[in-house]
Amino acid sequence: MTELPDRVVGDARTSDFGWDLLTDLTDIGNRMAGSTGERRGAERVVEAFEDAGLRNAGLDEFEIPGWWRGESSLAVSGAVERRHENSHEVIALPGTPSGEATAPLVDVGDGTDEEFAAAEEELEGAVAMASSRTPDSHDRWIHRMEKYVAAAERGAVGFVFRNHIEGALPPTGEIGYHNRPGPIPAVGVSKEVGDRLSRLVAAADADGAEGEGSGDADRPTVSIDVDCRNEPTTSVNAVAEVGPDTDEAVYLTAHVDAHDVSDGANDNGAGSALVAEVGRLLAGVEGDLDTRVRLVTFGSEEIGLWGAYHAAETTPKEEIACVVNLDGACSSRNLRVGTNGFDGMRSTFEAVADAFDAPLTTGETISPHGDQWAFVQEGIPAVMASTTSDQSGRGWGHTHADTLDKLDSRDLREMATLVTAAVYRFATGEVAVEHRSRESIRDAIDEGYVEELKTGGRWPYDE
Repeated sequence: MTELPDRVVGDARTSDFGWDLLTDLTDIGNRMAGSTGERRGAERVVEAFEDAGLRNAGLDEFEIPGWWRGESSLAVSGAVERRHENSHEVIALPGTPSGEATAPLVDVGDGTDEEFAAAEEELEGAVAMASSRTPDSHDRWIHRMEKYVAAAERGAVGFVFRNHIEGALPPTGEIGYHNRPGPIPAVGVSKEVGDRLSRLVAAADADGAEGEGSGDADRPTVSIDVDCRNEPTTSVNAVAEVGPDTDEAVYLTAHVDAHDVSDGANDNGAGSALVAEVGRLLAGVEGDLDTRVRLVTFGSEEIGLWGAYHAAETTPKEEIACVVNLDGACSSRNLRVGTNGFDGMRSTFEAVADAFDAPLTTGETISPHGDQWAFVQEGIPAVMASTTSDQSGRGWGHTHADTLDKLDSRDLREMATLVTAAVYRFATGEVAVEHRSRESIRDAIDEGYVEELKTGGRWPYDE
């Protein structure tokens, strides 16, 4: 097996190139899909590609359904009267329509199927509230969009998504995906606001059970008010290449967009910085490569993987050898690779981890979360590389706390070393990674994810 030369490893362990790019991306601020900031981020990545000596660096533009945030508020009335309108308390969820809703609040806990079923009769005409948490006992992560759609389908007139991470951090995240805008207004609230709302609902339910109340009339009533715009706009991918001019290419990807409430440091400025840094390191051994490496930082991942779909749909399948996608890869030095069942890619990362005595966890489940999905659905070998930490769930991600100070340049350098070593092996002809048929991918997708993809308008297979 071809090993990454020691001089490249030494360069990776001492370089400031990736960290400097990450710092610049976080300093841009708002990189929401379709925004001026997203384009500025992509332009900064192109500048880094050029500085790294990569060729054909530039932008690739495409159309998206844009969303712009206005003001949002949540007011509660009943036993406690409160109004929340500050950004550390309540924010709109991308893909929501503008609108108002006033109704009794129904708490569906973590938003599992069982919890929604138990509350079915109460949800008609109510505002539903679900936590961002997925129970440890659940066999897969439950996406916020599933909870949103489950509420709307049961007749809820509004949706409140409460964070399970403390720190006055209301969560954001797309709820419309490819069915924009969604049917009912939706907001995210901090754990602290959500805990109060949950406590008030529980107290009212307890009074009702003891015969001191009269059901829904005694539940706290919430009024949510969302102002936003849903309009078409454009987004961009930043692209470059290194290695021989072969028809087939190994793709190294990340997404440069981030939610507008955040600097998007770990999600996913770090991934974009790593793409450019790995490209720079590979340029130093370009003569060793047998296959072209195409570097892409996608736009509009956070609202439906639009940049990845654009790349996948405009590139013949036979020209993509495999895809290594980076997302949230700087929270630690503990590498995790979601392999989507592509054994050749898993074994390569295992070999790299062994060579560097580095921790590695892998998952085989085919997941539709992340830009690699646009390729996996077509049978193209693709993995998502990230890092694991002690934080629960998404941690700081999708909140205004996803800032540079949470990250460590040593973690970024470690990830750059491991990813460069893996991509080097893929591009030196040492690893044969087989494509799969679309049908075999379709048949291997977990039933829960099938439901999620159909719910979000992203199911890619004919019935």
